[in-house]
Amino acid sequence: MTHVLVLNGPNLGRLGVREPEIYGHASMADLEREAAVWGSELGVTVDVRQTDDESELVGWLHEAVDASAHVVLNPAAFTHYSYALRDAAAQVTTSGLLLVEVHLSNPASRESFRHYSVVAGIATGTVAGFGFDSYRLALSALARKLQP
Repeated sequence: MTHVLVLNGPNLGRLGVREPEIYGHASMADLEREAAVWGSELGVTVDVRQTDDESELVGWLHEAVDASAHVVLNPAAFTHYSYALRDAAAQVTTSGLLLVEVHLSNPASRESFRHYSVVAGIATGTVAGFGFDSYRLALSALARKLQP
């Protein structure tokens, strides 16, 4: 069965309590439960992780390459400036794996510093602005793209 790492960057561990008017009321635990259901429906195994540590997130991207796991990535604040994360994400896609960038909100409709993503240019695709459905849509697109 295809394995997908759903990786989440800084402050996403505060989902449900941090700016719920932007990020919603559901928690990271809720995302873990829902992603498992979505993965099961799509025929993929899903491993949801969250960290506030840039080096840990980079390490998980290296792990994805080594394990041949596809990635759904919400880089959060690292989206806009982490070239280390961008380079690690590029290793995923240049290894023939899929990487879908995800955002709960639509960065393009927010503050100007959020408009640029260092990850977008190397991602297979980007889904943004649909809350938790962004993850569901990303997993669905990834599963469809993997079909023969």
